[in-house]
Amino acid sequence: MTLMDLVPPLSAPALQVFTALLLAHVLADFLFQTKKMVAHKGNVLVLGLHVLIVFALSTLALGGVWQVAAMVAAAHFVIDMIKVIWRATGQGDGLAPFLLDQAAHLVSLLAAALLWPGAMALGWWDNDAVHLVAPALLASGLILTVIAGGMAVGLLTARYQGEISDDSLPDAGRLIGQLERFIIFVLVMIGEPAGIGFLIAAKSVLRFDTASQGQKASEYVIIGTLASFSWALVMAYGTQALLEIAAQAS
Repeated sequence: MTLMDLVPPLSAPALQVFTALLLAHVLADFLFQTKKMVAHKGNVLVLGLHVLIVFALSTLALGGVWQVAAMVAAAHFVIDMIKVIWRATGQGDGLAPFLLDQAAHLVSLLAAALLWPGAMALGWWDNDAVHLVAPALLASGLILTVIAGGMAVGLLTARYQGEISDDSLPDAGRLIGQLERFIIFVLVMIGEPAGIGFLIAAKSVLRFDTASQGQKASEYVIIGTLASFSWALVMAYGTQALLEIAAQAS
């Protein structure tokens, strides 16, 4: 069984709607949502601003079909409100809540695509929608790989950060992680996954001095590296699978 077997069958129009909404979602959650907004999402005005951004980007992605965008934004509000309430209990932080939150959003986008498969045909992109699917999927996959991956790895390793002395350049680790996930994504997309082995070897050499500082530092580097590489591989191959589905549906 492959990933493609797990995805509900989508018609070409429904896939176009899902792709448009997916791009709007990743832009809203990972590029247009600041750390300050995430930290203060319990404030109804901050949450409202975020949902308004979701609505605006979804409307744009669908070519002006605001009715569907409004339903998606409403679902986004409910999901985020549930997470806010969960966080208030002291248990809503961490990697698992992050993954559950994103999974819930993806399910809502898939439901919208299945319920309103003709939405794109009503908007500005009607004649061009079929040509926009692949670029939108690549852009979404890249954002999920590079930006969302950094958040996921950070949440996974947050419990250990207090144990490690931080004498590196500001944001150097974050930038290194983004670059390595970007390279992995590109290597998978161009059909050269073997190059990832050389990337692992290069990073092992460059990180040798950090790892030699002690067992804690070594374990921290290994956990972060494996998590970052694993996330990038899953996102890259997931994007590739969606591109194959899009090609078959068109």
